[in-house]
Amino acid sequence: MSQAGDSLPVKIGWGQTDITPPEPAMIAGQFHARVSEDVLDPVTATTLVVEQDGAHVVFVSCDLVAISAELREAIAARLDSGGPDPGGIIVNGTHTHTAPEVRPKGGAAGHTALSVGVELDVMAVEDYAEFAGQRIADAVAEAWETRAEGAVAFGLGYAVVGRNRRWVDTAGRSTMYGNTDTPEFSHIEGYEDHSVNVLATYDGEGDLTGVVVNVPCPSQETESLFVISADFWHETRVELRRRLGEDLFVLPQASAAGDQSPHLLFDKRAAARMLDLKGRTEREEIAHRIADAVEGVLGWLGGTLDSSPGLRHEARTLRLPMRTLTEDDVRAAEDEAEDWRQRYEAEKRKLEEHPELRDEPRWYVEITKCYRRMLWFLGVAERFERQQEDPFMPVEVHVVRLGDVAFATNPFEYYLDFGTYIKARSPAVQTFLVQLAGSGTYVPSARSVAGGGYGSVPASTSIGPEGGRQVAETTIEMVRRMWEAT
Repeated sequence: MSQAGDSLPVKIGWGQTDITPPEPAMIAGQFHARVSEDVLDPVTATTLVVEQDGAHVVFVSCDLVAISAELREAIAARLDSGGPDPGGIIVNGTHTHTAPEVRPKGGAAGHTALSVGVELDVMAVEDYAEFAGQRIADAVAEAWETRAEGAVAFGLGYAVVGRNRRWVDTAGRSTMYGNTDTPEFSHIEGYEDHSVNVLATYDGEGDLTGVVVNVPCPSQETESLFVISADFWHETRVELRRRLGEDLFVLPQASAAGDQSPHLLFDKRAAARMLDLKGRTEREEIAHRIADAVEGVLGWLGGTLDSSPGLRHEARTLRLPMRTLTEDDVRAAEDEAEDWRQRYEAEKRKLEEHPELRDEPRWYVEITKCYRRMLWFLGVAERFERQQEDPFMPVEVHVVRLGDVAFATNPFEYYLDFGTYIKARSPAVQTFLVQLAGSGTYVPSARSVAGGGYGSVPASTSIGPEGGRQVAETTIEMVRRMWEAT
């Protein structure tokens, strides 16, 4: 654990970089492959260094679907020897579904015929990770080199951004999205968290320099586009800078939100009418809601600036139990995989018999969906074999204390039930949960597993509710130890 003396001044540094790919890239976030056709708005990485008495932590937020080990290694390899300790760098993704893929391994995450079923002319995932890694390392260096004495303040606001995306029918079956206008509709499956946690930084003159904005929602309002985009965080940055200054740094974080999204399950027509009346897109509406919350919080922080908050940081590697799979799970998944294999083979024959189809726009969508769905189900059998040898998975979590605020990370799409449990039991005045500080996989709640559906079935999850609970309990124990040490 790194620890700073509470009476010494805090130093703060910021950096930002554009990580938009220089050529067409594979977009992450759907089963079917998507090759980027344009850039709607840039994807960026924002860095924040907080240092006190030699202890430091570096927050890095990227407009990416997740953070692969390869990207983290690329960043660490490019840091100068006189810069921050790589072990003190926390990198999170906002889960934007319109950003380049950075996970070269895995059936639904690659870029070659091995992972999508056809050859596509795109930037190699490994090459993009190297490109982005260099730019992010440069932004970390910028934040490190410009750090100077300043102050921090924090506050809590609210904005309706994320909503539970799963509903339950009268038989107890859960469904993600879909039509709720049915007599079988019973209820929305779980809780929603509309909190907006804000950490603000100030320079030596007391002027606002940047904000960390933590929202329990992935950035996937326009998740199906075939263009590069940061999704609603682009409009949010624009709106915050319009209100608070063009030089403002904005570092977004997604709190526990594995079962949340910005999409409505009902009231859709009423919401669309209000957007028409306002003359806004849904992304612009979300941006205004977040900006209203942030601006409202900042208005009350003037007398709370803290120039020596005290900094502590601990990283721990956990051995989490993998979700237990049965032979019945494997048989059911293999049956599904066979169905998708047959569909893939049919699509492949169609292309072989009619090669002119490759000249049509997005000709690859259906065949890549079939291939990736097949691999998705086959992954259940692979994990079943793996659990016979070692039923555990190593997972890194971080906890940071900055004054009365705690930051707690996990690498998952972490269901909100776990996040609520951590917040309810944390001794911190405010607890910022940071999901997707890693490569990402769903960790569903017990009630979601009972209901089934995407995100909770065996093919969706490597870690089950038991592992999710272990992360929550360990996080609480780490936070409590930090508070008991003072």
